[in-house]
Amino acid sequence: MSEPLLQVENLTISTKDRVLVDDFSLSLGRGERVGLIGESGSGKSMTATALMGLLPDGVSADGSIRLAGTEGNLVGAPDARLRRIRGNDMTMVFQEPLTALNPLMKVGKQVAEVMLKHRTADNSRDAAARAVEMLASVRLPHPAQTAAAYPHQLSGGQRQRVMLAMALANDPALLICDEPTTALDVTVQRQVLDLILEAVSERGTGLLFITHDLSVVANICERVLVMNNGQVVEEGDADDVFTRPRHLYTKALLGASDLEATDSRGRLFTVASAAEYAPPPPGTPAAPPGTPAAPPGTPARPAALHEQDAATAATAATAATAATAATAATAATVATAATVPKAAAVEPDGGAPLISVKDLVRTYRRGRTTLFGKPDEVHALRGISFDVAAGQRFGVVGESGSGKSTLLRILAGLDQPTSGSVRVAGNEVAGAREGQLLQLRRQLQIVFQDPMGSLDPRMRVRDIVAEPLLLPGQPANARRHRDRVEEMLEAVGLGPDAADRFPHQFSGGQRQRISIARALICEPRVLVADEPVSALDVSVRAQVLNLLSDLVERYRLTLVFVSHDLGVVRHICDNVVVMHQGLIVESGRTAQIYDNPVQNYTKALVRSSMTLRGNWQHGRPSPNPHNGGPR
Repeated sequence: MSEPLLQVENLTISTKDRVLVDDFSLSLGRGERVGLIGESGSGKSMTATALMGLLPDGVSADGSIRLAGTEGNLVGAPDARLRRIRGNDMTMVFQEPLTALNPLMKVGKQVAEVMLKHRTADNSRDAAARAVEMLASVRLPHPAQTAAAYPHQLSGGQRQRVMLAMALANDPALLICDEPTTALDVTVQRQVLDLILEAVSERGTGLLFITHDLSVVANICERVLVMNNGQVVEEGDADDVFTRPRHLYTKALLGASDLEATDSRGRLFTVASAAEYAPPPPGTPAAPPGTPAAPPGTPARPAALHEQDAATAATAATAATAATAATAATAATVATAATVPKAAAVEPDGGAPLISVKDLVRTYRRGRTTLFGKPDEVHALRGISFDVAAGQRFGVVGESGSGKSTLLRILAGLDQPTSGSVRVAGNEVAGAREGQLLQLRRQLQIVFQDPMGSLDPRMRVRDIVAEPLLLPGQPANARRHRDRVEEMLEAVGLGPDAADRFPHQFSGGQRQRISIARALICEPRVLVADEPVSALDVSVRAQVLNLLSDLVERYRLTLVFVSHDLGVVRHICDNVVVMHQGLIVESGRTAQIYDNPVQNYTKALVRSSMTLRGNWQHGRPSPNPHNGGPR
């Protein structure tokens, strides 16, 4: 048996007060793809940091880390030796490329710097030429022009491709990816994963892929390690771990990740309620469109996401081909978008819609780029129309730049349209002055994506939640406010002691619950949720989605749910509109949009969305990306 590429034995990482990672061991072969999964705080990223020799001050490591081709134990090795290894023999792609890239250097120079530092290029000219070649190898458009750009001038997906080009510049033996696609749209995520899989397969590079997204690991990795509280609780082949989990925590993670399965009460499984969850066996066939949902307590039917006509199936031979076809079809999709029917509102009582948007246009003007040039115009919304009935769960999906956030700002009265009409709960937004929007603000509340960014860190939770009750010109009723805060904290599953604490003393999921309590305390009719679970672990995501569903039913809310995660929108919404470049390209009932999409852009979104059930349905990925790539 050949020597393993990476051999980790009894790795323990600790501070003076506590053990962060306990007795971690791993053997990774050349060309092998291993996934390391677990929730935030499980020790995944700390393990990767130790492997790279980048532990922060005050954190120490014991044990053994050995990399083929290098001598001795890397634990405790001098920094000068580790610098020769990092970027050459093993490299890392981080979660947020904008913080990992130097904002003052052009990206071409940053890629070239890696080769110059490790002397794999003879001179600056050769390094610059190879940097352009590396940018081309990760399929960046116009690589020579991209090399001359700064990081802030690139999109998130483009920046992540630059990071991948830097990581692969010196043909490392080991590539570590720490949540590299968490913040990316579904189609960009698919493209980046394709590139990673293709790169490691062609070079024979070992891959350690760290994430909390089980569907990504199921689609790209051959073997899986599951971490919980700093310990590996399960290890094995991906098929075995995901279809026949032995540890209760692994089973709980799988249950919380499966958005098509519900417990006996019809709720998503969480870590606490996953005892009755049973993953479907490999090869479970997809149910045809229109099949009734499974009864409570059994896994819901797999979505027929991969059913396409013959022409579409031909373009879907590989994920990369699908992404390319989606890009080519974009122009045709936008050109025909004006003929797409308006979103159909469900009006069970036959009344007027609670939200009515007619021919909404929003155009922004950018500053001049030259002295005599004309200001650029950005067409954020290009004449969209839809209605939302009272009590409806209305989903808005689309990638970054599609106009979702602009639409939400106008609905909430935080921005004014260029033209068109927007009526929310009887309030006309277009042309309204700030004082006229007071009633709208009581009727519509927003839950934002990042609760830490929307909660005042200097205020206690009691004051944060009660703030919407403070009306201009009206005296505050301290006792009533205190009672309402306690009621809302209880409604979102937080104890009364939470009222006296500050936001930083809570977890991400708990902070999102605080945001929901604040949004609902003034009894609005419309709740707008803007990517409320995109930054949460799968188990916390299930808890927050269950909470939202419960509160929508209890308070008879109308929900407008915005996300790029198609699985989440499918679970929680009954109607959906698909946005692209400021237009609604498709709309209708959620099941119909997902099972039988009409527009090419919608088909590309559905194909790019990865699910555990999609992996079970079609088997694990081929090691050769040219034979199918990740599904």
